[in-house]
Parts: sequence; structure tokens; C-alpha cells
Amino acid sequence: MTGERYELRAGVHLARLDAGVRLFAWPHAETLGELTRDELDLLRDLAAGPRTAGGPLVERLRAGGWLKITITRDGVPLYTLAPLRPPPPRPAVPERPVLSRFATLRREGDALVAGSPLAWCDLYVHDPGLVGDVVRPGGEVLADLVWAGLAVPEEAEDRELRFRQWAPHELEFHDRSRVGHRGYLGDGFGGTFWARGRFDPLPARPRPYPGRAIELPTPDLDELRLKDPSLTDVLEGRRSVREHDDERPITLDLLGELLYRTARVRECWTADGVEYTRKPYPSGGSVYELEIYPVVRNVAGLEPGMYHYDGHDHVLRPVREAGHPAVRRLLTVAGHGAATGRRPQVLLAVSSRAGRLLWKYEGMGYALTLKHVGVLYQTLYCVATAMGLAACGLGSGDSAAFAEATGRDPLEECAVGEFMIGTAEAPR
Repeated sequence: MTGERYELRAGVHLARLDAGVRLFAWPHAETLGELTRDELDLLRDLAAGPRTAGGPLVERLRAGGWLKITITRDGVPLYTLAPLRPPPPRPAVPERPVLSRFATLRREGDALVAGSPLAWCDLYVHDPGLVGDVVRPGGEVLADLVWAGLAVPEEAEDRELRFRQWAPHELEFHDRSRVGHRGYLGDGFGGTFWARGRFDPLPARPRPYPGRAIELPTPDLDELRLKDPSLTDVLEGRRSVREHDDERPITLDLLGELLYRTARVRECWTADGVEYTRKPYPSGGSVYELEIYPVVRNVAGLEPGMYHYDGHDHVLRPVREAGHPAVRRLLTVAGHGAATGRRPQVLLAVSSRAGRLLWKYEGMGYALTLKHVGVLYQTLYCVATAMGLAACGLGSGDSAAFAEATGRDPLEECAVGEFMIGTAEAPR
């Protein structure tokens, strides 16, 4: 025999106001009005743990999305509907239901959790025997899966652009990396410094690659301040230029100037045991997790190959020879990504030392990294335009080739951006 037990969802706060009792759970709030002593006792009981209950207050709390609902069989928990927002009315079970293509299944503690960015609740599966019903909707769990939004009518998510335009992982990433129904800044989300006391913070300077460093010239910034075009001219003149003039390739001096003006370390300091830096572009928390790897095909004064730019010392450190298959693949994929098929003179592969940022930020760290890639792109565009270079940011690249070429563990350092640099072809 099945039954239901109720429990106040996590994070609910109660306040006594002139208008009566008011419940809060970011970003929701509801005034319940004056409650009797029995109703207040019931609220306390529901906050203490799951229990069987009924009556008008329970129905109101259930309709407002304040209660977790656990379905039991002979007193044994089967699954729990944990609300994130108020539930909709129960819909009819469709004739041909299927699992939503946005549904995911993950482990949380001892439970398996089914969720979706479009669902009003998460569904915690306590009985492993029910997993088949979740993946292939059927049986007594079906009605609740449909109500939750985890099961939908067949083809319902294929008929409209608003559904079809989203890849499941992209919608999940968007939903989980922003403040919404799951909590607030500081509540397991944002710059919480969650790893402090558990793991040591990563140093500002990455582990250096072996080999002789190649010193880069330092440009005269005072002279550049006098000669550079205005910001308005740079912004209005910026273009994505995908093809390069190999008869007059970019020089080592120009590449060094570009890197100095966009990515050098201007300052480094330590606070509370964490090393911070400052570079020409902004970075959340001043942790600067991004690194630049020039993948060189044609630079006057520099051997082809893959290098790491050490912004602390303003030098290039050799990473991999030009003939390595992964290095060739990085350049080839860049040419295809630019829709020209022509390999760039230089590909700036941008990586993230993930732990620099994720040590501090919960839930939103990777989204923040992508914002950093964007501001680095714009900085590269502006400086390259001022220098008269051909620049083009790419939308994606070959992460596997980057990991193979660098030898870095992708969980520790992964490719997150690619930017092509070279000399522009003369107008015809």
C-alpha cells in the first residue's frame, strides 16, 4: 500500500509579522496569516522530519511548494519530490509519454536524483528498483514524473524552436550556473571559498615547462600612449580577419608586444594564503586562471611549435615541437573553425587552470571562466587592431589535442578558447 509523507523543504525560514506567519525560501515568500497553536506545532513537526499529515495547512503548503513529498510503499520510502518552486496543477498522463530529453540522473549522497531545468522539483529515488521506471516512464511513478515535468508527451519538445534550440547540456549549464530557484549567493553558490581548509590553493604561477626560455622584447608603453590610435578608432576599426599574409609573417617582436600588452602579470601579492595577480584584462577575484599557449606555424624569428607564455617573466617556454600530431591538429582545426581551411600563422590556445578559480567559486566557476575568455578576446582584438594585426576569435577548438600536446590533466588545466593572430593580406 502506498502513502505520502511530508517535510518542509530545506532552507525555509519563518517570521512572525503583523500580518501573521510568513515563510521564506529564496527567492520565494508566502504569508500564511495567523496560525493556531496546533498549526504552529504542525509546522515545527514538518521541519523536524517527514511525517504523515493532512488538513488545510498541509494542502496550502503543498500547493505553495514548501513541502517535500515522499511516496512510500508499506512505510518504505520509494521516491521524494523535492520542490524548487510552486508546482503546477497535475496534468493528465499523456497517451505516449517519454522521458524529457532535458532530464538528467545523478547521485547525491545515497540517492539517485532525477532533475531537469524545466522541472519544478527534483525527484530523489530511494529504491534502486524504480530507476527503470524513471528512465522508461511507466508504472505508478509515471503520473508523478509527468507532474514533475520529467516525462512529457512524445515529440512535445521537438515541435517548438524554444525547446529544440537548446542542447540538454547547454540548458542545464545555463540553469545551474546562475542564481535561480536553487538558492542564493553564498548558499553553496558563488564566491564561497568552499575549498579553504580542505585543499591548498593553487599558486599563481603554473608549473613551468622544461627547456630554454625565449626572452621577449618589452614594448615602450609611454611611446605607445602617444602613437596608438584612440579607443574609438580601435573599436570602430575592429574586424575579424581570418586569412594571413605568409609572405610577410608576424614577427617575434610583434607577438611579444601583443602578449605583453594583453596578458603579462603586472602585479602579484598574497592575502590569507592565496596568491593573487593583476593583468591588463579583468578577472573575477583577481585569480587569473587563464594561460596562453602560442601555437606557431609562421613567425619571423621563432621556430614553429607550441609554446607557453609565462606572463610573470614575459618569456616563451617550449611545450611541443611543430611536427607533433596534436600540434598540427590544433592548427588544422582552427583553420576549419574559421571556415577558411587555412591554418593561422599563430593560434593562441587559451587554457584554464580550473582549480585557481574553482577553489573559490561554487556552481558558477566555469561560467565565470567563459566570461574571462570573452574579456581576454576583446583585449586581444583591441590591441591587435591598434597594432595593425589580423585577429580572429574562434568559437571552439580541439580540447583533446590541447591535452595531448601539453600533457596536462584536463581536470586541472583545460582548453577554453582559441584566438588566431597573424598579418593581414594586402588589399587587392
